[in-house]
Amino acid sequence: MNRRNFIKNTTLFSIGGILIPPAILGACRKDTLFEDIEYSGKVVIIGAGAAGLYAGYILKSKGIDFTILEATSTHGGRMGKLNEFADYPIDTGAQWLHGKNNILGDLIKSKNIPKTQDQSELSYWFNNQIVDSLPKDPFIFEANNLPDISFKEYAAQQGFGSEYEGIIEAIAGDQGAAAANLSAYWNSKDEENWVSGDDDYKFENSFFEVIDKNIAQSILGNITYNCPIKSIDYSSDKIVITNLNNDLFEADKVIVTVPISILKLNEIEFIPQLPVQKTAAFEKFGMGAGMKVFLKFDAKFYEDVLYGGTICGAYVDDTVGKKTSDNILLAFVMGDQAASLSELNSDSAITNALLAELDLIYDGAASNSFISSSVHDYTSKPFIKGAYGYSTVNMGDARKVAAQPINDKLFFAGEAMNINGNHQTVHGAIESGYKAVIDILNLVKK
Repeated sequence: MNRRNFIKNTTLFSIGGILIPPAILGACRKDTLFEDIEYSGKVVIIGAGAAGLYAGYILKSKGIDFTILEATSTHGGRMGKLNEFADYPIDTGAQWLHGKNNILGDLIKSKNIPKTQDQSELSYWFNNQIVDSLPKDPFIFEANNLPDISFKEYAAQQGFGSEYEGIIEAIAGDQGAAAANLSAYWNSKDEENWVSGDDDYKFENSFFEVIDKNIAQSILGNITYNCPIKSIDYSSDKIVITNLNNDLFEADKVIVTVPISILKLNEIEFIPQLPVQKTAAFEKFGMGAGMKVFLKFDAKFYEDVLYGGTICGAYVDDTVGKKTSDNILLAFVMGDQAASLSELNSDSAITNALLAELDLIYDGAASNSFISSSVHDYTSKPFIKGAYGYSTVNMGDARKVAAQPINDKLFFAGEAMNINGNHQTVHGAIESGYKAVIDILNLVKK
């Protein structure tokens, strides 16, 4: 899934063997993070997703005391692995490395982790037939100076009729949004800082395993699982974190890495309340429904990538880059389409809806060769509640405001808090966790 369709020619710098874009480099001097530094304080990280794990990984490298409090029974956040469904491990969450010129790409290179470029060809379901090209190019959202209106409205302004609706939804869905909710202007502005590269990559085993083996495993002893947080009291010198069982944890600094959906819903109480401009910034984010459904068949009858379905905007051959004899089709469902399927409240009903659409497209071939399915609805996960953060109409500087630390005590990380155009990606989440540690160490250095 090529979520970035153009590249910016910007130099990256290396700190300690890790590639850092200039925007992050500007937050610290190159001699800051890796000099000898002593800090006797305690850092608590909320959430063991990619941002939290990497923040912990760096803190451990500096010998700083830290604990990660994770709401669920496992780490990884919106990453996960499914064994035994196929003859290779399935990535139930993030599965593409979007470009290699980034903080994670540098780690992968240093570890000699093999990856495969995904060069899948894109086809379209258009006017009730499969085509390889369209009368009008629908990738119109990458230009400069777009109006601050939704993808849907902008497409209509540019003369795209209802026959393009499913394709426009698939393009918006690649950003985790419904076309009616994603800002053409602010999404394009976000892209201006993209330096990671055009190409997408997949891993022979799984993306989850890359993060697990190379980052998470070294800090498992610092993770407390099944520990959803109720409140964070930062009114005194020591910060007091309370979980739903009323267990208390003390910290000098806290890095909050929960999804933007959790912050928007005020599911963690902050004492004192966060500044109004901070909570107003949270509200401007979108985080739409998101779902991945893996469909196993006894034959491959489908295209590598097909955009344009009305039930699911994008169907993708999941086996690209894998050593497998199985036929696994991924239904990559986002935005309103994911919300509608989620409301069915049944894995079998969701599967049947997708099979019905595939039967329409492929003349009954889906039902005839169907073996099994595996549904992963991130909308229904209580500590995630969606796909990833996106920019809405009138977004303004909300992302920068949301990411700013509070009182030199609270630091915010996670993919939505990435201010360098790398949000909605694993490497963007990792960058944000890294930056939070930089911010803390800069305070210690003063």
